[in-house]
Amino acid sequence: MQVEALDIPEVKIIRPKKFGDHRGFFSETYNKKALADAGIDLTFVQDNHSLSAQAGTLRGLHFQIPPMAQDKLVRVVRGAIWDVAVDIRTGSPTYGQWVGATISAEDWTQILVPAGFAHGFVTLEPDTEVEYKVTNSYAPECDKGIAWNDPDLAIDWPLPAGVGAPVLSDKDTRQPRLADSPAWFTV
Repeated sequence: MQVEALDIPEVKIIRPKKFGDHRGFFSETYNKKALADAGIDLTFVQDNHSLSAQAGTLRGLHFQIPPMAQDKLVRVVRGAIWDVAVDIRTGSPTYGQWVGATISAEDWTQILVPAGFAHGFVTLEPDTEVEYKVTNSYAPECDKGIAWNDPDLAIDWPLPAGVGAPVLSDKDTRQPRLADSPAWFTV
């Protein structure tokens, strides 16, 4: 398993080994000890799975606040996404900055999004399936978000060719800007 820090070093790309032969492949997609050996010592308590039927479906930017904040380990089992993590930790040197990476079933990559980061993704292919592990259970009272199109963040979402506007949930059309949000996380 390879672990690589992105430009915001708390966000990491993880590349599990994948062994293939004439039958198909085998991969250990999660190994607590291997991650701990790489400095990622987290206990995951819930797995989530989403299907986005249309390319250009945008989910985010979401997070849970304390005491139910979540670290997320995200992987794609079919299709591809462009995944984004936004640092929302007041006092952090990278506060309000974001990193993005393509995560796909073909490349077999994963992304670790720590607590204190808003998370979102846009699907690059139709019928994309995303699975992710989280370190806390879903808690509706702690479920928050920020606007995917916050002009202060200026995230350059790569919509697939022919997609004029992203497919959004009602919830994601009403999220506040980061500047209008409380300081949920501080460093």
